[in-house]
Formats: sequence, C-alpha cells, structure tokens
Amino acid sequence: MTGLWGYGLCFGATLVMILGDYAIKLAADRGTMLQSPQFLVGGVLYALSAVGWYLAMRQMTLAQTGVASAIFSLLALCAMGVLLFEETLAAREYLGIAMAVGALVLMTRSV
Repeated sequence: MTGLWGYGLCFGATLVMILGDYAIKLAADRGTMLQSPQFLVGGVLYALSAVGWYLAMRQMTLAQTGVASAIFSLLALCAMGVLLFEETLAAREYLGIAMAVGALVLMTRSV
C-alpha cells in the first residue's frame, strides 16, 4: 500500500505543478509577471508541489518518482489538450501513451 500512496502523492504533486505552470504562464502573458497575483499563485502552487514531491520520495525511489512524474505530466497535458483545446490524438500517440504507462508498470516495485 505504501507504493500506491507514493504514486498518489506524485500524481497530486504533478497536477499542482501543472496548475502552477498555468498560473505563471498567465502572468507572463500579461507582461507584469513578478507583480501579478497569478505569479504569486503559481509560486505558492510550486511550493505545494515541492512538499508533495518530498512526501512521495519518502515512499518511492528517485527513479520511480521521476518516471511517474514524467508519465503523469504526459497524461495530464494530453488530457488538457484534448479536453480544453479540442486537440486530437493519432493512433501513434495513443501507442506512445500506452508505452509510457507500461514503463510506469515496469518501474513499480512490489512490496
């Protein structure tokens, strides 16, 4: 159960980090990056994601955390593209996603 908890923490930290990226991008697009509330929100979200990474790394190896983070980012960004920006995925991209999830499965250690 510890590994599952670690992956959950990693997933949450990844999502919080992506929200932080989004907030900082909004600030950058407005040209008042350091003075805007969006930048401050992004910074706070980054700090929260760091806490999540710390907690995840207590449950998993660094390699597992790195692979999980990359795959969770891939999945979240693909979902955002499809759901928010009406992008489409080709069969090759679905295969790539499946292979990435396969890598996550291979990196999982059973207790």
